[in-house]
Amino acid sequence: MTIAFTGRRPPLLTRIDHVGIACRDLERSVAFYEATFGLVVVSREENPDQGVREAMLMVADAPAGTSYVQLLEPLGPDTPVGRFLARQGEGIHHVGYGVTDIAAALESIGATGVRLLDARPRHGSMGASIAFLHPKDVGGVLTELVQSAGPD
Repeated sequence: MTIAFTGRRPPLLTRIDHVGIACRDLERSVAFYEATFGLVVVSREENPDQGVREAMLMVADAPAGTSYVQLLEPLGPDTPVGRFLARQGEGIHHVGYGVTDIAAALESIGATGVRLLDARPRHGSMGASIAFLHPKDVGGVLTELVQSAGPD
C-alpha cells in the first residue's frame, strides 16, 4: 500500500525508541523495573561525556519491535541529569525516537526552525548515533533522535 502525503512532510521518525528516566539510584531502579514490569537489562554503560551511568531495559519478546526504558543516574550534581533531578526529581527526562538517517533528519528538522542541541550526531547507548532537539521547540519535551547501530 502506498501512502500519498499531501501538504505534509514524509515521516522522519520510525518508532519510539526509548523513554529516558532520571533516577537517583540506578541499581534500585533497575531492580524495580525488572521485578515490577519484567523488563530485561540489555546494556549498562557509563558515559562521562553525558555525565551518566545508564541501563537500557527492553520488553522481552515485544511483538511490535524493540523498545526500551533508559534509566539514567547522574555521575554528579553538575551534570545535565544531576541538574534535572535537583529541579524536577525522578521521572521522565526525555523521549527518544528512531530515525533511519540521523544526519538527514537533523538537516530536515533544523530547516523547520527547531533548534538543534546537537548540530552533529554523537555517540549514544549501544553504539547508536544520537542528537537532541531543544525542548522549548518541541512542546517542552527534550527529544532525542536515535539511529541504531544495527537493524531496527
